[in-house]
Amino acid sequence: MVDLFEEVEGELRSDRYLKLVRGLAPWATGVFAVVLLGYCAYWGYTVWQDRNMAAAAAAYQKGVDALSQNDTTGAFAAFEIAAKADTPGYKTLALLQEGDLRLAAGKPDEAVAPNQIFGDLASLKAAEALLDSAPYAQLQTRLTPLMDPKRPYWLYAKEALAMAKLMAGKTADARKDFTVLGLSLGAPQDMRERSQIAIALIDAGEAQTAVQAVKIAATMPPPPTATVAPPPDGSQGGPPSPPAGAAQ
Repeated sequence: MVDLFEEVEGELRSDRYLKLVRGLAPWATGVFAVVLLGYCAYWGYTVWQDRNMAAAAAAYQKGVDALSQNDTTGAFAAFEIAAKADTPGYKTLALLQEGDLRLAAGKPDEAVAPNQIFGDLASLKAAEALLDSAPYAQLQTRLTPLMDPKRPYWLYAKEALAMAKLMAGKTADARKDFTVLGLSLGAPQDMRERSQIAIALIDAGEAQTAVQAVKIAATMPPPPTATVAPPPDGSQGGPPSPPAGAAQ
């Protein structure tokens, strides 16, 4: 009799487990589908971004090569393709090259077309010049509009604001910003390296040393864009570096 009761109880327990599994199955399937969809979307975006970067890099280098052969028509056509690619770094460089070509062709009115590029660069340099003297609130006001991802120097503005936070004693917030910069796909390699230096020094309790180290690293001139071909896979693409000597 005892065995019979145990058998019945075991069957009832199995039935409860089966009902529980059946009830959870749709939720588990839904969660798995969402995770899979998110992964596929991220992978697709990364592939699309890499292809755009590679296409822009190839077009820009083609323009540079055409310039070296005094083929201004071919250069302008190639820079036009690079400027239309959805890659902020190469778009900015291509627009600057187009502006120079228009100036050389005696078309100054057309040459000022990418005025936001020059305007943002001037605003960024002004904010960087005030890093050592202006209060944090003022620097935040100056840099925040430049940090819109649609603006040409938004990564550099974010780096400058991270520096301002570090100098204002907002170490935790600065570390978060440097971490984001170090992981940003569009950030150039030198910016990622500066971010890693800053994070390492912050973690070591050397916040002030981090400020000086990043400033020194930022003054090192990048390779000349006219003679060094961008990487074909676009792995180090990003907005162009401001002129050497600018504190970031």
